[in-house]
Amino acid sequence: MSKAGQRVISALRQMIISGDLVAGERIAEIPTAERLGVSRTPIRMAFRSLEQEGLLIKLKNRGYRVRKVTPEEINGAIEVRGVLEGLAARQAAEKGLTPQHRQSMLKCLIEGDALFAKGYVTEENLETYHELNKHFHSLIIEASCNPAIDIAKNRNEHMPFASVSSLAIDRDNLSGEYRRFNFAHMQHHAVFDAITHGQGARAEGIMREHANATLRYAKIFSSEMTDPDKIRVIGGDSI
Repeated sequence: MSKAGQRVISALRQMIISGDLVAGERIAEIPTAERLGVSRTPIRMAFRSLEQEGLLIKLKNRGYRVRKVTPEEINGAIEVRGVLEGLAARQAAEKGLTPQHRQSMLKCLIEGDALFAKGYVTEENLETYHELNKHFHSLIIEASCNPAIDIAKNRNEHMPFASVSSLAIDRDNLSGEYRRFNFAHMQHHAVFDAITHGQGARAEGIMREHANATLRYAKIFSSEMTDPDKIRVIGGDSI
């Protein structure tokens, strides 16, 4: 998908997370395209993708409706992803990385380091990191040599925000997004270190925690951290 298409999908995810698009609200291509200042083509593609992610429901009389998503659904899907990716990391550590997998992971880490080295990020930087992130996660799955993990992961990705591809960027708080994604990138370094040293249990634990980084850490690394009283708790977990 083009960068413009990814931006539209990310924007719509963020609107759903923030409540700008409320559960049950009907949305259509033309008004949404006008609202985001884009053509109908990326909107059409975004609607289809978000339907597959479980965020939109297609209506019989054209258009879509925003699906009601509960914190329990999101937390459950993220936990399942963490279990699957944790298992993949542990098995990759136990089997050992091939030279190709090791080199490819290092390339992702080095390119990510370059993105965050300047101390801030732009939307374009985060879009680039989004691709690096997807590739790094896919390499861990590959390195596990367990195809059942990939099959289970693909099924789980039909749940809201379960996919590593479900990037939502808060364009009004890029400083918070820098902290969030830089922290996630440091977790990539940590899990790579654990895998290369054959530390299966450590690698598994890091990846299970890492599953929280893309969504539930959004509030932790936002400007709300300046006021502890404003940190919200949803479903028993900080978000």
